[in-house]
Amino acid sequence: MDATDGRARTGRIEMRRGTIRTPAFMPVGTAGTVKAMKPEDVRAGGADIILGNTYHLMLRPGAERMARLGGLHSFMRWNRPILTDSGGYQVMSLSDLRKLTEEGVEFRSHIDGSKHMLTPERSMEIQRLLGSDIVMAFDECPRADRPMAEIEASMELSMRWAQRSRDAFDSGGDHAASSALFGIQQGALDEGLRARSAEALRAIGFDGFAIGGLAVGEGQEAMFGVLDYAPAMLPEDAPRYLMGVGKPDDLVGAVERGVDMFDCVLPTRSGRNGQAFTWNGTVNLRNAGHAEDTGPLDPRCICPTCASYSRAYLHHLHKSGEILGAMLLTEHNLSFYQQLMQAMRDAIAEGRFAIFAEDFRRDYLSRK
Repeated sequence: MDATDGRARTGRIEMRRGTIRTPAFMPVGTAGTVKAMKPEDVRAGGADIILGNTYHLMLRPGAERMARLGGLHSFMRWNRPILTDSGGYQVMSLSDLRKLTEEGVEFRSHIDGSKHMLTPERSMEIQRLLGSDIVMAFDECPRADRPMAEIEASMELSMRWAQRSRDAFDSGGDHAASSALFGIQQGALDEGLRARSAEALRAIGFDGFAIGGLAVGEGQEAMFGVLDYAPAMLPEDAPRYLMGVGKPDDLVGAVERGVDMFDCVLPTRSGRNGQAFTWNGTVNLRNAGHAEDTGPLDPRCICPTCASYSRAYLHHLHKSGEILGAMLLTEHNLSFYQQLMQAMRDAIAEGRFAIFAEDFRRDYLSRK
């Protein structure tokens, strides 16, 4: 940790493939690609690390094939750190295709209907074959609106899977020695369950800790309510990762509460659908009001899209369904997220994060 300002923290995670500056946002590369982006452009936009998806990569092209091809880094030409999720989120989101037991999850592929078994041990093996730098423990992520008895049972199952993930990861030889394993706190919106989960994870021991089970429909107010206490339950000297979050104002509020790492598909998905994130809020480039606007998308942004193309041109591309529109807006959104992270790192280091957060919310939320 380099500096703190209130509960906000800035620091560095040193890994063999490079340093990760925190707070950090990880662009999502679900299937070995950050959609509509070349890897070198993702890096040029400021990203230190990206996320890969265990579930999707195990189905296509397959973990064993990926290993034969030299691993995910070589395959997609990204020589910086990669964090891989465990497949646990798909355990929830694809619940109509699965059968959950103590052993793991049996599910049918959404691609071809083939049967697969995903266990903590197999998840660790897949992530090793991919060559992941940060490996996530295998867990289940129930929705917050499930009955409390189900949420408690799910949390306890995830903690048993966390121990099995730790044991399987530690048997991974050279990969275990050169990578990190993060545990995942569960417990939905219940403070007592979150405390029990954190205690179990501390006892097992992990290199970093994720806050799971949020951003699954509970809303920002409820999420922030959990973040008011959940990060402090986790070790102060380890990274804290809020999974699947989120909008720019989510990131600022979470950093205020002590979170260090984030991932979300929102900037890339929005870029493909004509929505841009700017310092003055969200902009829908499909709106007719941009048709003759010769100004930049965001005058404060330093990305190539804002430096070279007008709102009118971006509007035209998206109305015409041109692929370039998705590419340019995705590049902008990812760059904006990285500029936001750098601005937060600077504000924390300079002891002015509270002022930064207040100013950001005033400008960003004024358009909503």
